[in-house]
Amino acid sequence: MTSPPTDIAPISQRPKRADALRNYEKLVAAAREAFTEADRSASLEDIARRAGVGIGTLYRNFPTRSDLVQAVYVDEVEALSRSAAELAELEPWDALTAWLQGFVRYVATKQALAEELFAVAGDAERQAVFAGCRAMLHGAGEPLLRRAQDAGIVRPDVTIEEVIRLVGGIAKIPADDPEDVQRVLAVALDGLRYRAE
Repeated sequence: MTSPPTDIAPISQRPKRADALRNYEKLVAAAREAFTEADRSASLEDIARRAGVGIGTLYRNFPTRSDLVQAVYVDEVEALSRSAAELAELEPWDALTAWLQGFVRYVATKQALAEELFAVAGDAERQAVFAGCRAMLHGAGEPLLRRAQDAGIVRPDVTIEEVIRLVGGIAKIPADDPEDVQRVLAVALDGLRYRAE
């Protein structure tokens, strides 16, 4: 399986020195936590404090709030994309459905982060981030879908774009119980299965 494309390298570049990389990762983790909580208005000073670094370290890594939000968003997409390769050892159907279930969890927990990105990034900047992330997700999911199609398990007439839209829509269904979303997902995934006429 090929690695997912990384069309958004300028945003996701990490420092090379070990200590700088540790600080970068601590800042991204602290920001992820702050931006996914109910109060997404965490200040940069609060994020630096949560990460255990000074505000100067934060600004060296992320000159603007938008840079930090983008880094967190891209980091999450990269993790989901990497998970596709980790699932390659599973049977084709199991690999595809496991990745799509991870995609549902990702979408459900990243709504606040996407809203924050909309709030702080300009249109062109935001579109570039979303386009790069979409390409990364398609690059990760396409081999899983193709493998299941080649095995005769999944309908040959669907594309990864259609599957991601379907599953993304399901992930956004308001539900008090996450099991409700999983039930709808199971029904939709069953509809992807190939059935001989």
